[in-house]
Amino acid sequence: MRKVEHIEQQISELTRDEFAELRNWVLERDWSAWDVQIKIDSQGGKLDKHLDAALADFKSGRTREM
Repeated sequence: MRKVEHIEQQISELTRDEFAELRNWVLERDWSAWDVQIKIDSQGGKLDKHLDAALADFKSGRTREM
């Protein structure tokens, strides 16, 4: 049995509360990894073109309040 299959089997045996705890842990771990990637991309200038485009839209009046 592959590791993922074994984990899937173990997850299927969790109680509802245990599953919720695991889900929250997985989501937090994923969000943390996303935060790190956004920071790396931002510091590396990969998001600059998106910021420039958003600012240009704002300055030209092509945006609206939410």
